[in-house]
Amino acid sequence: MSPRDRKSQVKAVGNDLVKHYGKKRFYTVQQVKDANRRNDIGIDAGCWSHAAFNSHSDFDAYHESIGEKCDYAAMKSEMLGSVSNASDASWFDIDLSWLEFPDMDWSIFDFVDF
Repeated sequence: MSPRDRKSQVKAVGNDLVKHYGKKRFYTVQQVKDANRRNDIGIDAGCWSHAAFNSHSDFDAYHESIGEKCDYAAMKSEMLGSVSNASDASWFDIDLSWLEFPDMDWSIFDFVDF
């Protein structure tokens, strides 16, 4: 996927999650799966939604249960980089394994009235 696709995916899935479940720091694996399905995001690309919206432990447990190994920190940094205002995501080239999506800018989700 290109960075533009990631940004669109974060926005679509994020809007869906907020619409159906309210603003939360994290969403369950099932909630993200349902949002992916409602937005026609296939299983291969869906993994990126899980990186963006699940907790690190839920992400790892889910991927272990399906026999896959994915790098939560790397994927999350790419997803966050796609929605940042920076013209280049290179400032994310650090270990972000501690990052649990704190202080997200919810303004990228169109329908939420703040």
